[in-house]
Amino acid sequence: GPVAETFRAIQGAMTEEYVRSTQGVFQFELSGEGGGTWYIDLKTKGGSVGFGKPPVTADVVMSMSSADFVKMFT
Repeated sequence: GPVAETFRAIQGAMTEEYVRSTQGVFQFELSGEGGGTWYIDLKTKGGSVGFGKPPVTADVVMSMSSADFVKMFT
């Protein structure tokens, strides 16, 4: 779905430099189609994205609809 596609695009755009400069873990609590708990880890070497809780404690937790999440990142 659109949420998973957006996370795949974010993963593809990640660089080690971006991870090094950001140093943050973002957790998204998304409602609606494709929702659930997702994360972007820009703290751990190489960075990662995924479904579920992040591997380390989130620095920021955002709650929004899955439609708003997709709009925010596209």
